Amino acid sequence: MTDPSDLQRHDVTADDGTRLRVYEVAPEEPTEAVLCLHGGLTPARALFAPPVGDGTSHSWLHAVADGGRAAYALDVRGYGESEMLPEYDEPADQSDPPVRAWDAAQDVKAAYDFVSDRHDTTHLLGVSWGTMTGGSFLEQYDDRPASFVQCAPVYKSPVDFEAAAAALGLETDLVAYIVEEYDVVKERQGGGDVFEAVWAAIAETNQALEDENAYVAQTGALADTKDCCAGNPPYDAEAIDVPTLVVRGSEDRTSQREDALALYDELDVADDRTEYAELRGGDHFVMHSHRRHDLYAATNAFYDRI
Repeated sequence: MTDPSDLQRHDVTADDGTRLRVYEVAPEEPTEAVLCLHGGLTPARALFAPPVGDGTSHSWLHAVADGGRAAYALDVRGYGESEMLPEYDEPADQSDPPVRAWDAAQDVKAAYDFVSDRHDTTHLLGVSWGTMTGGSFLEQYDDRPASFVQCAPVYKSPVDFEAAAAALGLETDLVAYIVEEYDVVKERQGGGDVFEAVWAAIAETNQALEDENAYVAQTGALADTKDCCAGNPPYDAEAIDVPTLVVRGSEDRTSQREDALALYDELDVADDRTEYAELRGGDHFVMHSHRRHDLYAATNAFYDRI
């Protein structure tokens, strides 16, 4: 079994020179790997390997490694330990949302090249906005991973973006970035040990604001989600021609069932290696919920079938 100290860090460079952080947890001599892509507000380590207690029971990276594959997770530019954005040094209303999924695809490309150079087979996994950055990568580049897991996807959502953003306390007139404050996020997410671990992981990164219990997050992911709610996703599902698992929690109010099924139906893979699955009782952060081990097992089993 892997343990928390197994988390390694690597720096890779995008084509435009931006420095990116890639995390790794790996068993001995793996031939396959999984590259994980985070969502719009939470960086890679906080989402995929939050330090809950002293163990790894909430770490998807460690679950992948325990299944025999090397697990990697990318911090897109502006997130986590990757290079921050110049927009963060200016007032938020001076710029539009800076990193859209189509832009982030170059970061996915850099990480994918790094991982695929080290392993014979590479799978791709995206959560929420990560399904958009991964989908944009597949549409822009010729690389074809062995499979693509789309967890909690938002594609052509029936959700009213204005109402959903307001319910989360987010501005709908999107400027370059938002500031997420501890008390506000805790109330929104309900607190608890997992929340505290996720927050602690973000507080250790470049996103954290000095002398404030808050962090900054660029709004490109929110702008992409707004487009999805208007029926204009940042990528075309028909461009995804690799075996795909679309998976969501049944109680996820952000990733809607009808939207996830529509995405599944549009995928350009007709064979039985493309699947749709729901985990009853899971929400948008099903990877941290009581159904997390079922999610980890389902994705590992999907890789085994592929």
